[in-house]
Amino acid sequence: MGYQQAGYRELLAVEWGDNAVKTFKANFPGIPVYHGDISKLGLEECLELSGVKPGELDVLDGSPPCQGFSTSGKRRISDPRNSLFMEFCRLLKGLKPKVFVVENVTGMVKGHMKQVFLDIMKTLRECGYDCVAQVMNAKWYGVPQARQRVIIIGTRKDLKKPPGHPKPTTKPIVASAAIDDLPLDELKMLDPKNEKWNLWKLCSPGNSMASVHPKKHGFDDQVAHPFRPFPTILASGKTYHWEKPGQLSIPMVKRACSFPDDFKLFGKYTTKWARLGNGVPPKLMETVAIHIKDNFLNGANDKRNH
Repeated sequence: MGYQQAGYRELLAVEWGDNAVKTFKANFPGIPVYHGDISKLGLEECLELSGVKPGELDVLDGSPPCQGFSTSGKRRISDPRNSLFMEFCRLLKGLKPKVFVVENVTGMVKGHMKQVFLDIMKTLRECGYDCVAQVMNAKWYGVPQARQRVIIIGTRKDLKKPPGHPKPTTKPIVASAAIDDLPLDELKMLDPKNEKWNLWKLCSPGNSMASVHPKKHGFDDQVAHPFRPFPTILASGKTYHWEKPGQLSIPMVKRACSFPDDFKLFGKYTTKWARLGNGVPPKLMETVAIHIKDNFLNGANDKRNH
């Protein structure tokens, strides 16, 4: 979505999850999708599906599964999901795009995972790219959510264009301003018999329920603050409204994540929430995509290939 809003033309999507594929096809009809394991996608098939030759692609963007790096998980260096980064590198070396983008959680640059991060940067450079990483907070790029992500941008060495990141573009948008026209009767209300109902009453807006009962509830159970950006929307879906004891409605989560109101989602409430929580906020990626177009792709106004 972010690249489309920046004027790019997407040539191929690669996705494993059934619900994610259904969601993608409904919102981006006509764009080819490889529905399956990326390790089974050969270079020749990738080139054929995307209709490009090595070196022609403008941008290759990937978000290798981040659970192995996430601070909300166990953060095991040996987590097999971390190895999927190598599949991205395999296609990077074969496609030889002018620019690549890798998005991941900040956990990959913290603590004992720093060595993994350094290995990742070394491997990307060995693929023939100059690359830099930066922690970007979505709240500075038109997203009403405080969401930090590591964005790695790389430029092919022969282009001789040192990579960099966009500077903040907007002031933070507070939660109440983002959803003030949406009805509260669509909140997923807590049952008064549920212990979280009492925790919500005791929890001040802008804090986690762990501040009330740290032994039973993690920091992912949060009550939004009306005059701050939303807290990070996690796939587990535990962000509550400040006025009533209920989880945000799906239309509210779309706003919090900067997805259009008419973005199509499928499945039950938790599935829709997870789709948004796992996504990269479009407004953040639109800013990155425009920055790439203006600085590394000669600033052309025509639709770039992605």
